Amino acid sequence: MNRQPSPVSRRRVLLAGAGTAAALLGPSLGGGAAVATGPPRAGAADPLQPCASYWFPDSLPSGTPDDGITWRSLAAWTPGTDRDLPFNTATVPLAERFTPAPANTTARAGQARISALAAFDHTAGNPSQGSATADYYAPTHWAYLDELVFWGGSSGEGLILAPNAPVVDAAHRNGVPVLGTVFLPPVAYGGQLRWTRDLVRRDAAGRFPLAAKLVQVARVYGFDGWFLNAETGGGDAALAAEMQAFLRALRTAGARHGLRITWYDAMNRTGQVGWQGALDELNRPFFQDDTGPVTDSMFLDFRWTAGRLADSGRLAQELGRSRYELWAGVDVESAGWDSATDWEAILPTGRDHVVSYGFYRPEWTLSHLPAGRTPGQFHAADDRFWCGEGLDPAGPGGTGDGWRAPASAVADRSTLTALPFATTFNTGHGLRWYENGAAASDTPWNHLGLQDRLPPRRWAVRTEGRRPEVSFDFADAWRGGSSLLVRGALDRPATLELFPARLPAGAATVLDLTHRLDPSSGPVTVEVAVAPRDAPAPGEPAPYVHLPAGTLEPGDGWRTVSLRLGSLGTGTLEPGDGWRTVSLRLGSLGTGTLHALGVRLTGRDGAAVAWRLGALAVRDSTACPAAPGGLTITGTAAADGATAVRLGWGRATGPVRHYEVHRQLPDGRREFLGGTCGTAYYVAGLRRAGHEPAARLEVRAVHELFTVSKPSTVQLPW
Repeated sequence: MNRQPSPVSRRRVLLAGAGTAAALLGPSLGGGAAVATGPPRAGAADPLQPCASYWFPDSLPSGTPDDGITWRSLAAWTPGTDRDLPFNTATVPLAERFTPAPANTTARAGQARISALAAFDHTAGNPSQGSATADYYAPTHWAYLDELVFWGGSSGEGLILAPNAPVVDAAHRNGVPVLGTVFLPPVAYGGQLRWTRDLVRRDAAGRFPLAAKLVQVARVYGFDGWFLNAETGGGDAALAAEMQAFLRALRTAGARHGLRITWYDAMNRTGQVGWQGALDELNRPFFQDDTGPVTDSMFLDFRWTAGRLADSGRLAQELGRSRYELWAGVDVESAGWDSATDWEAILPTGRDHVVSYGFYRPEWTLSHLPAGRTPGQFHAADDRFWCGEGLDPAGPGGTGDGWRAPASAVADRSTLTALPFATTFNTGHGLRWYENGAAASDTPWNHLGLQDRLPPRRWAVRTEGRRPEVSFDFADAWRGGSSLLVRGALDRPATLELFPARLPAGAATVLDLTHRLDPSSGPVTVEVAVAPRDAPAPGEPAPYVHLPAGTLEPGDGWRTVSLRLGSLGTGTLEPGDGWRTVSLRLGSLGTGTLHALGVRLTGRDGAAVAWRLGALAVRDSTACPAAPGGLTITGTAAADGATAVRLGWGRATGPVRHYEVHRQLPDGRREFLGGTCGTAYYVAGLRRAGHEPAARLEVRAVHELFTVSKPSTVQLPW
């Protein structure tokens, strides 16, 4: 029997007033509105600052909004009048994924999947393109997710949330669809039944104009559908019938564009809010009726029991649907991995999974940490949440009544199916921004759209000796904000499994490795581990071929050396070499496909090591993108001696991963200002440097291999 969320756990995150982000709740839970992690929302903001979009269905609340909040009607929205649209448009396509042999013997493919309802900030005032702090929820365990819901909404700000572009771009790069939220709150928290009626109102032709608007928003903004949560009580059967018809119209219109719709178990066929904790006859019409599917999946309220889930799965199958289209809600908002959950009801040992499950507020891995938390502390907690206390998905544990990390139950997926592939192990936030091993900005930052594809199995290490510690580290990096750091006494060789893959390999295929040692490290012999075939069975290692990449000695600084090897060549780094780029030709493997990538490290005499991996790439050729065109300043705003700027430019020809914005300073240095996957960017707080007549701003296109174009420039006169 699972523990239901307590009233205290829901109330402890309330903000005073109605202007708070929404929670899944019900009267018996004593629930309230839960807020996102992060600093309090500012009041009057820079008028140029673009923020994630939110709306009411049509009619607005009475009175006036609080500072920093703008009340908007979705019915009145059009793309042409949306001045923040260029900053909110996601551009990364949804990647295809495959399922390799699982890292352990308990994870299963084709059964339970995972949804996550995560709040990234307040409904209002959520910056469109990141912000100047590293204290941010930066999810990276996309391999276990099947759907991400951009969670929020409140009666004092807005009820319909479009995900901001960085979240969508990061998720899409890893093959995860993202849904916006439509929240109709309980009356106790400001909900008004007129907003439900506004949403499902028909026009003179009998159509649902707001269903069409929701489809248009998702398509224009570049995300994948909607999560609908109707919790405003007081309705009747007629209103429920209109809601069902609205859902069918929304799903039908969206399906033509690949959109998906998830319904939360709240309103039932009587029009009342009942929270069944199951799929049953009261809420079945919102999942499927006699004519077919109404929504693509249903999130079951936390009141489920083992019996209700078993009955729900059977009913779904009787309807011709998959039982894994039902998400059993698992509330981790207050206790994270200590949340009492009846895992056997969802993931019974030795039997097929019963249904899928959905995490409510997994950003607990950030919010439970004390003030002064670091990005490294967050990722350590997040790795434990998703991969188990041992931080090794090859042996995640997860039996009995304790926490069952997703890695113990759900097979991971990968998007490494085409060349070129490259990663700099950038998690999408950092304490500084690095380029070629040097800090190009000392300002903390976050922007999930700049996140790389990261190792999904954190951290699968195979060794007969002492297991080293593996982590993302933010004290130094080759590019972006972080590098991969391996620390410990290597008394025996250790193989770190990084990426399952299906990458084509031919005679011209090259693997690039950029790495270094910290000054305190002992020597390390490095080999690239490349598997020409998949692992023979779940839990078994891939059949790696080890290609020597040299022995590293501790140096006294970051230096870059390029070493081109033969088909199985080798090389040695001498003290003081610092960064070195090693190229290994893989065509001699003759397999046609690389199935896994990793590294094998060997220390000397058991000495402690601190080895950093700054970049990894597999390619057939190199390429440099064309420069973006038409860089212009589209708006400025001055305050307190600083100037905020909106920039826009034309998309560069050819494949572009993202764009980076720099400022050329009078002394010749280039300062990193930010990046985006789109073609518009907001820069806050520029100040005159010395007596310069104008600030020189530059935008460069960045390739998948992180090669950089020539700049497009513009001057901001002082």
